[in-house]
Amino acid sequence: MSHPALSSADRAIASALAASARGPERNGVFALWLVVRAALGAAPPALAPARQAERLRAVAHRVRSLAAPAAMRRSLASALAELAPSRGTAPSVVLSHLVAPASENCPVAAAAIQAAAPAARPGPPGPHPGAPNMPPPAAREPKGW
Repeated sequence: MSHPALSSADRAIASALAASARGPERNGVFALWLVVRAALGAAPPALAPARQAERLRAVAHRVRSLAAPAAMRRSLASALAELAPSRGTAPSVVLSHLVAPASENCPVAAAAIQAAAPAARPGPPGPHPGAPNMPPPAAREPKGW
């Protein structure tokens, strides 16, 4: 599954990954990329909750194995916990919370994440399937009021 904002975020994070030196900085950028992909994968249309939980467990396991900077590790762990289907936090909110920690380690990636956050919002809600078909309030008001 591909999200429209994923390609721009992928390009920015891949260029930051290529420019970073080996070690904790590169591991932090790679872990950030994994979490951004997981967050955009959780954006509508999302996977089934069981599949999403399985995917997040796998990403969390991989992120824990990386030697990223401490502040980045904490923020990524928090982001993954918020993405759990049981928490119900919107992926756009999770991405916006990652902008500040990302800006400390990788300003280019932070800008891409900030641009991807609004794209992860769900579309405007449609009419509720059980809602009655009512005209707008202006059409319901009696004439002469």
